[in-house]
Amino acid sequence: MALFLAAPFLGAAMVAIWLQDFQSPVYLARRVGRNGAPFWMFKLRTMIPNADRNGVDSTSMSDPRLTRVGRIIRKVKIDEIPQFINVLIGDMSLVGPRPNVETETRYYTAVEQRMLNLRPGITDISSIVFSDLNQILKSSTNANLDYSRYVRPWKSRLALLYVDCASLDLDIKLILLTALAAISKSRSLQFLQLIVRELGGDEQLCRIVARQEALPTFPPPGRDTIVTEDEIRRGN
Repeated sequence: MALFLAAPFLGAAMVAIWLQDFQSPVYLARRVGRNGAPFWMFKLRTMIPNADRNGVDSTSMSDPRLTRVGRIIRKVKIDEIPQFINVLIGDMSLVGPRPNVETETRYYTAVEQRMLNLRPGITDISSIVFSDLNQILKSSTNANLDYSRYVRPWKSRLALLYVDCASLDLDIKLILLTALAAISKSRSLQFLQLIVRELGGDEQLCRIVARQEALPTFPPPGRDTIVTEDEIRRGN
């Protein structure tokens, strides 16, 4: 139903992408799914062709690989809609930890590995909290490093909270809050903060969910030290 309703917008976006450089508007992104099994995730292409070959996994809005049309498409999240195809295939669920690239999951801590116990989803708690990831990394000179220091620690903790508390009731709430975030993200975060607190999230995590203060650096779950630049340079 979602694909049917979004068909006109997808069609217009695909034409705009194709007219820009006459290359395929569809991008197959290799991601890691449940139990570490790789799969191809459907997306609309928002970057120049072969942009994924330079080894940069995190993207900011200032990334020169983004096309003019791609910036607009990313801003309104149309590029994510084709992932409903992955739901139909069975690679993904509507709600679940967001799938990551192999280079990132390869260096998960033992604690973070638990995120792979569930089928990845189109949305989850962190998808709402960090829906502005491109803006967070906008002025970054090392997107992979800043992602690992400022975003990954909290994103993983929120995903693990979902893994421990997954339920149909929670899924319905997250789907509704994802829709609300498109209208009012601040309102959606207020409700989400209450949910995270009810699920047992500590006060620091609840403050992160509120997104009313700068993101602090923090170690990923399962380790005591913050990711260093040398680790990123060596492949984390």
